[in-house]
Amino acid sequence: MTTPSQRFELLVLPHLDAAHNLARWLLRDAPAAEDAVQEAALRALRYLASLREGEDARPWFLAIVRNACFSALARQQGRAELTGLDDSDWDALPGSTPEPPQLLSRRRERDAVDRAIAALSPALREVIVLRELEELDYRSIAQVAGVPVGTVMSRLSRARARLKELLTFAGWP
Repeated sequence: MTTPSQRFELLVLPHLDAAHNLARWLLRDAPAAEDAVQEAALRALRYLASLREGEDARPWFLAIVRNACFSALARQQGRAELTGLDDSDWDALPGSTPEPPQLLSRRRERDAVDRAIAALSPALREVIVLRELEELDYRSIAQVAGVPVGTVMSRLSRARARLKELLTFAGWP
């Protein structure tokens, strides 16, 4: 028989990177994201018994992270606008060291995509991050967001169309 601590380590800890990624995109502030993930991890530990045996812990935990992020956003209403990701989050690009013109082009493209995602409403940004960056299936996204699968599909369609519009306006194909 496993202890709650062992069960937490086995089921929740493997998803910390995904949780932090989601929190950074939703909150647009790395320190606030760390706080939200820590708060979510504490909630997950406290309510681990609510995770049914055999249930996928990833969407369950990401739903807790999502709720912690939206609680943080609600607390921050009226405060200064949230900042974007810092450059260190984008520095680890695969492949050999590119030439300066390639680096500049990548940085501009990355900045355009970052601005476009940031311009989305939280609901649209959430589904894009969960689908395109975290590669969750529609059912899991629906579980995380607490909405029907059809709503996930609709939000993804609107988010992709809006991203295309924003990136086209910014001069990216």
